Amino acid sequence: MSYDREREMFTATCGDCGNECQIPFKPKDDRPVYCRECFQNHKPAPRSGGSRFGGRSGGRSNYGDNRRSRFGSRDDRPREMFDATCGDCGNECQIPFKPREDRPVYCRECFQNHRQN
Repeated sequence: MSYDREREMFTATCGDCGNECQIPFKPKDDRPVYCRECFQNHKPAPRSGGSRFGGRSGGRSNYGDNRRSRFGSRDDRPREMFDATCGDCGNECQIPFKPREDRPVYCRECFQNHRQN
């Protein structure tokens, strides 16, 4: 893969200080962007460790312990959860994505059993 091409930059206005800045993605009207200096104030707080389902991640994080996930945090809104029925045990559970009719979903306990297999 060749990386000789210059990355396209976009002009935006910082959502905190109001200064004009250059960013490597096209800004969206519904989300603020921040200049390099203000972005430092919006980094997510460090996590205490472990993974989403209570296990240890094994230290495989690409960004060290100072990032919530490798994708960062979108904002401080609570995550929308959806009601579902576990495809194995039949218990009601909540999942962080909208379930589809053609794919089973699993509660936390059953999900762990599927990950180990």
